[in-house]
Amino acid sequence: MTLINEVYRRPLDPGYQDVAARRAAGTAPARTIRGGAALLVLAVLLGAFATTAAVALRRPAPAVLEARALLEAEIREGTSRADDLRRANAAMSAEIAQLQGDAASTDDPELFAQLQRDAVAAGVVAVTGPGLRIELTDGDPGTGTAPDDGSELVQDHDLQVLVNGLWAAGAEAVTVNDERLTTTTAIRSAGAAVLVDSTALSGPYRVEAIGDAATMQTRLARLPAGQHLASLSQYGIDVRVTAQPELLLEGRGQIVLRSADVLGAGPGAGAWEPSASTTTTSVTQGLGERSAHVAVSGRRGGEETR
Repeated sequence: MTLINEVYRRPLDPGYQDVAARRAAGTAPARTIRGGAALLVLAVLLGAFATTAAVALRRPAPAVLEARALLEAEIREGTSRADDLRRANAAMSAEIAQLQGDAASTDDPELFAQLQRDAVAAGVVAVTGPGLRIELTDGDPGTGTAPDDGSELVQDHDLQVLVNGLWAAGAEAVTVNDERLTTTTAIRSAGAAVLVDSTALSGPYRVEAIGDAATMQTRLARLPAGQHLASLSQYGIDVRVTAQPELLLEGRGQIVLRSADVLGAGPGAGAWEPSASTTTTSVTQGLGERSAHVAVSGRRGGEETR
């Protein structure tokens, strides 16, 4: 309290107060040209020193620049090597598929036809046909009724719900930003990024599904997925649904089979067959069975959605 009272009573330091009083009384020493010039030179020197020090601190050290250049060169070399390996792997897979297809078509035409049907269902071959295109675009932060907490971004749960709804509505093949979905595909998030398997996607998100467009659109609107899409507008997310007369969905290539179970025959346990609207554009031997993707409950803005 003593210090506070002293500050209130004497806000100005005694030395400053004495100088101000002498200046007001006219007894303070007059400023000379030499003193002003010295003060100016001192200010310039201090400014130059501060500028030089700031530039030196911001400039990376030569060793850092060399390490960065070396790292960039290694990244470019590794990327080029990975691209070469992917191309070689794709060429080898195509050659293996061609040999398998030739052998199966010659030795067992019925097995070859079954492999073709299974390859479409497993998502390993490209298909064409009419269908739906649904585009989800991130909203602007702060728009809509939701707070600026990232809820205006399309999340992995939104894509999961949409994909599940399309399968339930009768879709025969689905892609997300040209990434074909198979029975082993996972849609998840890693921080702010949305991953389809190990591929990072960025908005806008384009979901394409082959099937009867009118039927899928009607069924989707009646499902919880349609209600979820309608609710995204309150977060500023733009959802556009359009019917497409022709879509081309690329395949994922051969799938490595690690384990398999023999399914018992039962009522309605026949093999899945593509409809007349689906056309196989390339044939690769594959094995798979389309199964329903499990919806994962999530929260957006504190409200639970399922």
